[in-house]
Amino acid sequence: MGELAAPDARHRVSFLAAMAEFAAEGRGSAADPTELGREIRAFGASWESPEGFAAYVRWLRDQALEDAPRPEGYVPVTNLWMLDGDGYAGRLAIRHRLTGALRRAGGHISYDVRPSARRKGLATRMLAAALPVAHGLGIEVAVVTCDVGNVGSRKVIERNGGVLRDELDGKLRFRVPTA
Repeated sequence: MGELAAPDARHRVSFLAAMAEFAAEGRGSAADPTELGREIRAFGASWESPEGFAAYVRWLRDQALEDAPRPEGYVPVTNLWMLDGDGYAGRLAIRHRLTGALRRAGGHISYDVRPSARRKGLATRMLAAALPVAHGLGIEVAVVTCDVGNVGSRKVIERNGGVLRDELDGKLRFRVPTA
């Protein structure tokens, strides 16, 4: 029923299908401020070639390294993919530390589930599996945020022990113990 794993170029076909689903709902447009949206815009053209996709996967994996090149204001992040029977089902990012901006929105952990895989409990399992990884990175209590109107994500966070801290700029901010 799904497992978190390091990004792997072997999942290119299912990844591309998932990105097409995300694009159909507007992800990757200039108006999409999410990390997924930024990656679609920055790397999407290279994904069609196996070599370009392999380079993207290496870049994702390298982002966990402290000295990896990254945009100003970005922190090291462990990227994981949720894999199920059909391959790529979603993505999860664990930020190793927070900046002021990440404290307000984004938090330590963020996740996306491809549209065709939603409402199957994958996001809940993804976050549950990520908490021990976050703990291993020295994060004792993770900040996890969601949009005020995103009832599904709120339930995912609460099912994983999240306690609402506050609401700020249209985001709910939760504290989630990692151990």
